[in-house]
Amino acid sequence: MSLSDFDSLLSDEALIHYGSGHEQERLSRGTGVLELARTQEILSRYLPAAPAVIFDVGGGAGIYSYWLAQQGYEVHLIDAVAMHIEQAQRFAQTQPNYPLASLAVGDARQLNRADDSVDAVLLLGPLYHLTERTDRIQALREAHRILKSGGFVFAVGISRFASTLDGLFQGYLDDPEFVKIVQQDLIDGQHRNPNNHPAYFTTAFLHHPDELKAEIEAAGLYYQSTLAIEGPGWLLQNFKEHWNEPVRRDRLLEAIRWLETEPSVLGMSAHIMAVARKNAV
Repeated sequence: MSLSDFDSLLSDEALIHYGSGHEQERLSRGTGVLELARTQEILSRYLPAAPAVIFDVGGGAGIYSYWLAQQGYEVHLIDAVAMHIEQAQRFAQTQPNYPLASLAVGDARQLNRADDSVDAVLLLGPLYHLTERTDRIQALREAHRILKSGGFVFAVGISRFASTLDGLFQGYLDDPEFVKIVQQDLIDGQHRNPNNHPAYFTTAFLHHPDELKAEIEAAGLYYQSTLAIEGPGWLLQNFKEHWNEPVRRDRLLEAIRWLETEPSVLGMSAHIMAVARKNAV
């Protein structure tokens, strides 16, 4: 397969969305910093000690891959967008002492890796860009296939209710076009942005927390829990003030931890992470 073949696995709208290259900076600004910190925190709770083997599937420009490599993990980065892999290759030049084991353009549904050979698989993006349930389950089955017994899968979805909450707090619901997007999201989770409005995201599937659990179990994985990544923290109108003041930042993170597994609150989080294993151990 050529790089363009892999790019075609994403919708044209998604390719336009990521073609700007902005994804490389997303987790360093706005509430993206909360998503980054919380994702790192959750991963750190469960990952085995370095130098375990980790596949970061759909890992974009490698923000998490390089963070893990710095800790001594053997990290393999895969993404469907060629630009992201090129960005990751350029970033590698800035930290030559912590190289990734491999970087490749690839498909989450067909991983180039032997059975039972990986300690953990990160699926922090693919499940919301695979809009068909069969494709999402196939990606989870591929993770299951390459994992060693007892290995972890970390599968992230966008909450079914994220667009409604974002629209309410950001004022996007004043736009009839966005109202139509949200109404469809609430019906079946199929998020579409037909006019490619830059603030309205791109073609994606938005999970109900129960759906994420069901898909993991359908793939033969042993489901452990679903955690809110940002919780309600991303909705703070004075988020920057909270984040830039250490005491308030710590209080915010602690409050999110209190609520992270509460079923009645999960849907408020922009992103939710399911933790699962290959076989119950």
